[in-house]
Amino acid sequence: MKLTIHGYSTALFATWYFIEELGILFDAGDGLTSGLMSKCGKIKNIFISHADRDHLTGLLQYNQLFSIHQPKIYYPKDAQSFPFLNQFFTNFDPHAKGTTWQAIDKHQIIEVKEKISVEAIENEHIETKNGMIKSLSYKIWETKKKLKPEFTNLEPIQLRALRKGKGDDFVLEELKTNILSYSGDTPVVDYKRYDNSKVLIHEATFLTKAETNTKAEKNSHSSLEEVMEMVSNCTIDQLILGHFSSRYHTEEIDLKIKELVKQFNIKIPVFRLPIGKVSKDILNGNPIN
Repeated sequence: MKLTIHGYSTALFATWYFIEELGILFDAGDGLTSGLMSKCGKIKNIFISHADRDHLTGLLQYNQLFSIHQPKIYYPKDAQSFPFLNQFFTNFDPHAKGTTWQAIDKHQIIEVKEKISVEAIENEHIETKNGMIKSLSYKIWETKKKLKPEFTNLEPIQLRALRKGKGDDFVLEELKTNILSYSGDTPVVDYKRYDNSKVLIHEATFLTKAETNTKAEKNSHSSLEEVMEMVSNCTIDQLILGHFSSRYHTEEIDLKIKELVKQFNIKIPVFRLPIGKVSKDILNGNPIN
């Protein structure tokens, strides 16, 4: 499936990614409506990773302009900022009606359209107790039916007879493909989490692992170094990197990406979002490597 992805992601300031063909938005930081403008009308389902301001403050303007399209906003079930925001939006813009807010749990799967679903994945950005869920990553799954191997040599007339007599489930099997994974904000913990993703969008707040270790008192993030090492041990077709700290220049980030691509022998296309700029149709641009 061809995906047209637009996004903006600079740590502390704003993060959002829109997958146009699927009508899916991941996070909704500032600049969402000014970056997408009328394309916001295509957004059907919004998945917020956590309740940091740089991931949700674009919702106010979006809701005021586009609630008429009846979008659904999904958020981690124990992030109590979202019911408050829902009430605030209702009071602030009482004319803006149609938006649905829904708390979701880890492993919960949301059907967003035919053959397309989104799975919520618990991550480690926010330390919690008693199994509370306040931060999520997400996976987009495409489900198709394919002929079971034992029936591939049958003639069409024989297949029709089997399907008529025993039903489609007898001759077809379900094939699920992870067409996109979105990390949200999270440290690198489990190399298998995003394995076999067609596209991985992953944060890389810091350039080196050593820098992440100096921020132990805050919510946890990834470093570019750790992400690239993880990707080198996974099967991923394309990588999009974002959420870089504004302490870096884009040129500095690109040099580090090229260095790590060589170090870890990464062969897939690697794209990055520039500091402070909206990127349109990311996968149709030029990869760093």
